[in-house]
Amino acid sequence: MKVNKVIALRLVLSMIIIIGFTSCSKNSSSKGASRGTGWDIDSKRVSSSKKPEAGPGLVFVEGGTFTMGKVQDDVMHDWNNTPTQQHVQSFYMDETEVTNFMYLEYLDWLKNVFPPTEDNYKHIYEGASPDTLVWRNRLGYNETMTNNYLRHPAYASYPVVGVNWIQAVEFSQWRTERVNEAILEKQGFLKKNAKTQDVTAEASFSTETYLKAPTMTYGGNEEIVLKGAKGARKSPKTGKGGTVIEQKNVYAQRSSGILLPEYRLPTEAEWEYAAAADVGQREYNIYKGQKKYPWSGSYTRSGKRQNKGDQLANFKQGNGDYGGIAGWSDDGADITNEVKKYPANDFGLYDMAGNVAEWVLDVYRPIIDNESNDFNYFRGNRYTKNKIGEDGKVEIVTLETMKMDTLSNGKVIVRSFPGQIAQVPVDQDETYLRQNFDKSNNINYRDGDKQSSKYYKFGPSESDTDKEKDSKNMYNSPKHNVTTDSLGRMVRKYDVSNERTTLINDEVRVYKGGSWRDRAYWLDPAQRRYFPQDMATDYIGFRCAMSKVGPKAEKRKTPRN
Repeated sequence: MKVNKVIALRLVLSMIIIIGFTSCSKNSSSKGASRGTGWDIDSKRVSSSKKPEAGPGLVFVEGGTFTMGKVQDDVMHDWNNTPTQQHVQSFYMDETEVTNFMYLEYLDWLKNVFPPTEDNYKHIYEGASPDTLVWRNRLGYNETMTNNYLRHPAYASYPVVGVNWIQAVEFSQWRTERVNEAILEKQGFLKKNAKTQDVTAEASFSTETYLKAPTMTYGGNEEIVLKGAKGARKSPKTGKGGTVIEQKNVYAQRSSGILLPEYRLPTEAEWEYAAAADVGQREYNIYKGQKKYPWSGSYTRSGKRQNKGDQLANFKQGNGDYGGIAGWSDDGADITNEVKKYPANDFGLYDMAGNVAEWVLDVYRPIIDNESNDFNYFRGNRYTKNKIGEDGKVEIVTLETMKMDTLSNGKVIVRSFPGQIAQVPVDQDETYLRQNFDKSNNINYRDGDKQSSKYYKFGPSESDTDKEKDSKNMYNSPKHNVTTDSLGRMVRKYDVSNERTTLINDEVRVYKGGSWRDRAYWLDPAQRRYFPQDMATDYIGFRCAMSKVGPKAEKRKTPRN
């Protein structure tokens, strides 16, 4: 009997323990409770399940590993395509190149906010405008494109050209602000139609300004910048006993999960990975190897029955042959062509070969240093931080403090607009005793010269003459100096030194892909070339990219048993 009572008592205790654990489990996983502390969380302020969305015009590119710089043909023998194994994180990329219509939207916004007829703004619109004279040729009649290509509706869906690298970067920044501005307005954090009616030159929207100092956005106009999303401004709720429960009116934050990362140019690694689209090189779970072109096969013509023989890209087929014989064997274009006229690759991206070549983010160097980094490779980092004023607050750019650059052709480009947070290079406060970086400008890190060695101790010194400094530098390119005088006239000082040995410097950028002017050799995604960042051509355009936050894949994959 005693034994039975003991067993019964143990069973009762076991049931109590099980019920207790079950209760704790339910409480810890209840809606709104933290999985870390069990505290109730204001789900309106912190969203743990907010799925990041892609911005307008973007296609998802799932990251992975690939062999960067692997070309099947290297007739140039320039030794800048050494194959390296790299891994790229998932990101988003424009489905097509940026078109004339998209770029004109940017120009119209600039003209409305910064009227070029006013002296304070006369450089802004002109500095952002594409160079339409790139179409001219000494022995060719191209005035039709010079006068019509950018603005005529017949070319609206054609890729924009005549845009230099700096202008492409500025367009990407503008696009970031306009997309996030629209999101905040839609979510009720900005006054309705604020993005079109309340924008002024002195106070325009900036994503970073809104996140860091929302009360300073739009010049601190509280009638435009609202607290709380839709419905948050209703009358206060009444609790038990007639007590008033105040709602928490807050600005949107990064933790809200509604603002998108910045639009930007893709890195060289991202662009090449997306163009190659080796994700489609699988059959029965067997990888068939890297492709020569963004499409499968070793030829530029389609082998499918319904369109057999059609060219799969817009490129130069031979001397004096930019499209083929009229009505037969034609690729459908002599100059550029409308976007989406040729099949997309396996990522759903159009014209990753042909039509126009495209700017990427990287500064050019002949080598890709995979010994230093094989993850999200990029050369061109210049780390900055927000400028803090004497009052301890972030410093906002005004009309008086706008940063302008004079390019090699004398064109003035605005690099920071009113409403943005002023930036300064990082200093020793951020770099002291760090192992991953030790200075703001990392463009020249391990780029092949003697200074790349940790044992280098005999580089140029402040006491050296300019000639001595040039002799000790590997990339001693010409240093032209173009400025403007008080009357706005260009003052040109050309570098005529005979000691220059290269055109490579910190202002030349990589561009990828073949164009309507290029032979099929350049259609290989691994091919790479460079061009000065402040110059434009009639065959280089661009498309934007956006980093993906969160999980690598958009859809969760079911693990195999």
